[in-house]
Amino acid sequence: MISKTSLNIPLFIICLMCTSYLHAQQATNSSGGSASSSVGSVTYSIGQVFYTSIADTSGKVNQGVQQAYEIFNVGIKESNLNISIIVFPNPTSNVLSLQIGNYKNERLTYQLFDLQGKLLTSGAITTLQTEINTSTLASATYFIHVLNKDNQKVQSFKIIKK
Repeated sequence: MISKTSLNIPLFIICLMCTSYLHAQQATNSSGGSASSSVGSVTYSIGQVFYTSIADTSGKVNQGVQQAYEIFNVGIKESNLNISIIVFPNPTSNVLSLQIGNYKNERLTYQLFDLQGKLLTSGAITTLQTEINTSTLASATYFIHVLNKDNQKVQSFKIIKK
């Protein structure tokens, strides 16, 4: 007959081995806090990477993403043109504006690429402000390159389509 103690020891060892494979969820949060009252409590964090919504007859709770957009200029000025280039709004939804400061009829073009490097659209820049239709693009990150008459990059921008 096998005693209960002899069965518990292998079970205990198996449990110890399994716990080494368990991991808790982790997130790098930029801020957070908690609030409580007599009917319940809530803990929140800003910077999570997941979003869900829970609703019932007594109310609704949205939990998840408060992810900041990383927007910065990814290019350097590689030409002798004395112009300034601004792309807005970023993130964009339907129309992206490309504004050239100190524009003196230089021959400039733009190229819009996806993250895989596929050229999606291109066009000439002929005025101080050029509008680029982004309504047909999927929500993703894109790059716009502004080129001079010799097809050299003047400046590049990282664009987020929401």
